[in-house]
Amino acid sequence: MITEHVKKWIVKAGNDLRVAEHEIEGVEPVTDAICFHAQQSVEKYLNAFLVYHNKPFRKTHNIAELIELCAEIDGDFQKLEEIKAHELTVYATELRYPEFFHLPSMDEARECFEIAKKVRKFILKKLGIEKETE
Repeated sequence: MITEHVKKWIVKAGNDLRVAEHEIEGVEPVTDAICFHAQQSVEKYLNAFLVYHNKPFRKTHNIAELIELCAEIDGDFQKLEEIKAHELTVYATELRYPEFFHLPSMDEARECFEIAKKVRKFILKKLGIEKETE
């Protein structure tokens, strides 16, 4: 059963993905923001899955760590490594700060967005949710 807490994680994850989409479709896309929100979306969808399964996790931006915790519940989560979901971690950590200055290309931003959409589809299917509004 999808609890209110899980629904809130899904709403927050969906909102981050919508922000990334809005930026991609904008006149002057802010590529680092697209990548950041794509990462945040993936992180929150993974958290939703963990909360759904009552799996304890620490607060972290480390996508690989969250995928590993999810894989302890469902081995299919190893497939998220194939789409390089774990590589989004850098957008929540180093790239947020000027000392690691990097402005992603539009291609890089689109790739991050596409990864986040694949993770959303994967996790919602695992949770038995057809639409985020359920």
